[in-house]
Amino acid sequence: MAKIGIGVIGLGRMGRVYANFVAGQLEDAELVAVSDPQPSVLAQYSVTTAEDYTVLLADPHVDAVIVTTPTHTHREIVIAAAQAGKAIFCEKPTALTLRETDEMIAAVNSAGVLLQIGFMRRFDRAYSEAKRQIDAGVIGTPVMIRSIGRDPYRTSLEYADPSVSGGLIVDMGIHDFDVVRWLTGDEIQRVYAETAALVYPELTTVGDVDNAQITLKFESGGLGNIEVSRTAKYGYDIRGEVVGTEGALQIGYLQETAVLTLTKAGVRHDVVPHFPERFGPAYTAQIAAFVTCVRDGKPPAVTAQDARAALQAAIAATRSQHTGQVVAVADVAD
Repeated sequence: MAKIGIGVIGLGRMGRVYANFVAGQLEDAELVAVSDPQPSVLAQYSVTTAEDYTVLLADPHVDAVIVTTPTHTHREIVIAAAQAGKAIFCEKPTALTLRETDEMIAAVNSAGVLLQIGFMRRFDRAYSEAKRQIDAGVIGTPVMIRSIGRDPYRTSLEYADPSVSGGLIVDMGIHDFDVVRWLTGDEIQRVYAETAALVYPELTTVGDVDNAQITLKFESGGLGNIEVSRTAKYGYDIRGEVVGTEGALQIGYLQETAVLTLTKAGVRHDVVPHFPERFGPAYTAQIAAFVTCVRDGKPPAVTAQDARAALQAAIAATRSQHTGQVVAVADVAD
């Protein structure tokens, strides 16, 4: 069977990770083209290159694309890729609004192509094992869930601008909104957010914050909490906890290397430095799953509707951030 030709659109940090993985580690796929507006970045690749992504989409050797451009560009690129008949992997979030997301979904459905969204935590061994145990009834029925996402430093002010990334809650919290829906199998009914710029006050100049606490109420009556932060200077801290009627699960870890140093000064260990070290295998596993779906004609494990639901909850929490009010997720329509 011929290998699936993959084109990567956007060669920022994640685009390079995906391009290198496809080029060197996938048996069923090969990197055939890349696109980025910066010629100096394109010069690093020996495959077909183009500054204009539409050139890549017109390439008959490209069967599927990986879209890792800024969020505000996703709608245009995904719709164009769908119209070109390409299978699509798109990094989260789908877009900055539900309207744009719905337009993307409509284009994909009309073209009959596959669309998978980049929620890599679902492919992480710890999170997937927690999901398996929950589904098996090991802890009974989930009644409370907490999801923590802490980055060790802030992003650039240009990227933090909500018109580019959606802001802290949409950009970072989107993973947490997805994972709490996925683990509990329940929909979020309403949200309430408290936010602040406590360590990087300059974020307020672009309309963003560095810390957020979001309280959730699920349709079943269950409770939840999401914490997102850009001020964890000690390391990259991604964890979760699910409390059920018959037990609880703690997910994730902070200590990267299984070594404790014990001296008179105390006990210490290292920490996970950032996301490539914590979720590297999960990022690659989701691309491998995407290629399998393209090859076998299967629907993706993470659907556009999953992404839409997570975005809807994140937008609701962002509205709560600005209004100081509890926001019903169902009231967010665009």
